[in-house]
Amino acid sequence: MYLRYQFRVYPTPGQQAALARAFGCARVVFNDCVRARRTAFATGMKISDTELQRQVVTAAKRTPERAWLAEVASVALVQACQDARTAYRNWFDSIAGRRNGRKLGAPRFRSKRDHRQSIRLTRNGFRLRANGRLHIAKVGELAVRWSRYLPSAPSSVTVIKDSAGRYFASFVVDVRDSPLPTVTSEVGIDLGLETFAVLSDGKTITTPRFLRRAERRLRRAQQALARKDKGSKNREKQRVRVAKLHARVKDTRHDWAHKHTTAIIRDNQAVFVEDLCVRGLARTRLAKSVYDVGWSTFIRLLEDKAARYGRIFGKTDRFFPSSQLCSTCGANDGPKPLRVRAWECASCGARHDRDLNAAKNIHAAGRAEWSNACGGTVSLSA
Repeated sequence: MYLRYQFRVYPTPGQQAALARAFGCARVVFNDCVRARRTAFATGMKISDTELQRQVVTAAKRTPERAWLAEVASVALVQACQDARTAYRNWFDSIAGRRNGRKLGAPRFRSKRDHRQSIRLTRNGFRLRANGRLHIAKVGELAVRWSRYLPSAPSSVTVIKDSAGRYFASFVVDVRDSPLPTVTSEVGIDLGLETFAVLSDGKTITTPRFLRRAERRLRRAQQALARKDKGSKNREKQRVRVAKLHARVKDTRHDWAHKHTTAIIRDNQAVFVEDLCVRGLARTRLAKSVYDVGWSTFIRLLEDKAARYGRIFGKTDRFFPSSQLCSTCGANDGPKPLRVRAWECASCGARHDRDLNAAKNIHAAGRAEWSNACGGTVSLSA
């Protein structure tokens, strides 16, 4: 499987200027590709990918209006064309129903006012030097802070400048699956806001509330930003300060999710979660709290690590009544308001904690679906 390994890089002022030119040229080529495809569609003409690349890169360099494209590596420009082609393919597949997930719209122009810029390079556009530096064509050797070794030779690298002004190199490497030793434990996970996760074995994970803890500093920084004159250098400096605070929240949340998902995958042979509609919950009054906990990232990391380490991962149906069923006898006691945190089953008299009972039901439903998919004849307890 292919994974990304991301490292911080520290370009010199001259290299930052060269990267800025590369970012701008790649953006212009991408926009030219989108514009050419729109024009071809409006006139009823067909244009191939090869002809489009020749038109917006090779031929454009010979014109006075685009002569400055020759100042950057051609690999970055070719990859910008490939990005535009991929964007259109994804749009077409989404329209035809061949692509899972939400419906995608037509590709849009990239803006030079976006504070996040990037270029992508294949193997003939970069080299890893013996001294640990990353050589980028027509940019130079970038100092990289290696936090770990690459498991194999990278096939491509994406150089990124984020909104906080930090530079990163993201390598795509081919990693072999490394199954963990088999264990006997399995777990179902009920996700929530007050308590981030309750596991069917009784363990709980408290909600970290990263954004809530940083709100005071963010509020002061954003108030200072609002007082700066638009277009001034002081406003740009303050914008970077605000972006750094948001980046710290994001990085902390991502690190926390990685550590907990790794521990869950390591300790359990099978992991089952509920399929939450995060986009729908984010349209409610709980939107800030929903986005702060990062359910989607947590579930995605669980699924990816389960595939990498040979574990079983499953999702229960979105409409499965995990909070209504009794995990002891299977009776359905009907919906309950969120303020009800504990209840007693009317059929068997068992006393349940709401979240722990839901986690046990998710585990039972997920295991039944997994066994049934493997050919077994099982069903939920009645």
